[in-house]
Amino acid sequence: MTISKSVNVGVDVGKAALDVCIHESGDLMQVPNSDEGIGVLLQRLISFSVQRLVVEATGRMERRLVELASAQGLPVIVVQPLMVRRFAGAQGILAKTDELDARVIAQFAAVMQPEVRQINDQKVTHIKDLLCRRRQLMQMRTQEMNRRSIMPRTLHRSINQVIKTLESEVAKITAQLDKALAPVAEWQLKKSILMSAPGVGENLMYTLLGELPELGKLNKREVAALVGVAPMNRDSGKLRGKRRIRGGRAQVRTMLFMATLSSVQHNPVIKTFYQRLVAQGKHKKVALTACMRKFITILNAMLRDRNTWQEKYG
Repeated sequence: MTISKSVNVGVDVGKAALDVCIHESGDLMQVPNSDEGIGVLLQRLISFSVQRLVVEATGRMERRLVELASAQGLPVIVVQPLMVRRFAGAQGILAKTDELDARVIAQFAAVMQPEVRQINDQKVTHIKDLLCRRRQLMQMRTQEMNRRSIMPRTLHRSINQVIKTLESEVAKITAQLDKALAPVAEWQLKKSILMSAPGVGENLMYTLLGELPELGKLNKREVAALVGVAPMNRDSGKLRGKRRIRGGRAQVRTMLFMATLSSVQHNPVIKTFYQRLVAQGKHKKVALTACMRKFITILNAMLRDRNTWQEKYG
């Protein structure tokens, strides 16, 4: 079989259909977002040397395409929609249709050349699904508990029953998570290391395992930026703006924030660091953000060194 030229492919993912654009030729096609439709697309791409097949993260609707394309050895990249929209906005492209989106994504692939990363295997994907479901259940439980605080006592029985059901489901999902982690020695080791740190509970531990697999492989600046707790400069000319955190992985940052609130009370290293910053006149919110950054860099160092909690990391 003769392989054609190298191409960059953009796919706009919808619930019912996939709109596809090959950047170099401008060819467009649409296939159903189903195993059969994806099979037709992959068969079409066999005749090309695909450099990148870029899709947007669209709430899991892209998952089957990513799985099947990755199984065929294609370099699949899932990017955040905001990155593509900013790329389009920089060119003055404000209109939005499925075909136009596919063209923009294909152009983004060719111009920006996003890095190809390894796609999670089925075990990791299953664990991430369990983590997602556990998080959903925890959020629903919190919502019900908040409702109980404002609703009349005549409705507390109903609310309590829902809370009891949700807690039962959380326990079931947690048991499934433990079972899924058991055969993976690397994950078991990471779990024991993370749980040894004062302030790290199951919520943060499971979130770090599922949502931050790079932990332990980065330097402190990289991990802080990835989580979104690294202060960003806002300087222009003589203006020196306030440093603010931005971007990063929101779910990890949320769980890290909750864990840090506990750590400033119970983790000796984080507690001392927080008190010192406040004593220096730092606003408590600024001090807490600095503690989040310190906490995640400590956890990163622990996994890097394969060591459980020691105060030397402070």
